Amino acid sequence: MTEKTITIFGTGKAELGDTAYALAYSAGKLLAQAGYTVANGGYGGTMLAAAKAASEAGGETIGVTCSAFKQSTANQYITREIVTNSLDERLHKLIELGQAYVVLPGGTGTLLELAKVWELKNKGFLPPDKPIILVGRFWKPLLDLVITEDPDTARCIHQVDDPQQVPDILKKSIHC
Repeated sequence: MTEKTITIFGTGKAELGDTAYALAYSAGKLLAQAGYTVANGGYGGTMLAAAKAASEAGGETIGVTCSAFKQSTANQYITREIVTNSLDERLHKLIELGQAYVVLPGGTGTLLELAKVWELKNKGFLPPDKPIILVGRFWKPLLDLVITEDPDTARCIHQVDDPQQVPDILKKSIHC
């Protein structure tokens, strides 16, 4: 059977007590409990939160790290580390690994990740059964702005307020 992997994108700056950290922790736990492997960038913030929760729930985690970040190591909750040589290679690997993409609050790095998977979906380079799920309200203004300009792009995105909704979307979308 194919490994069921969900890629989570989010900020590396979130700390315990932050909304983004809580969303990541909840998403990681729910995904692991549903039998998914959690893949992310492998470092701190939301990456740490999701990996910690998945690990505590008995799940597997993949951290896709980048050797260009000198002296950066994967967090202790990563089961399998994949080291890449560049940010582009790292993002390509995270996209390749995912059967779906969960996008949490973040900065320019997360914006880049969202933009790339959204455009790949929009242009048909990623299959319809690989959903993009925005968790929380953080990206809602951007989503509304883009949909105003190009309403057809809405078909590529699910926006949910609560990570509890993610497993249901995955069940309806992913055909493993």
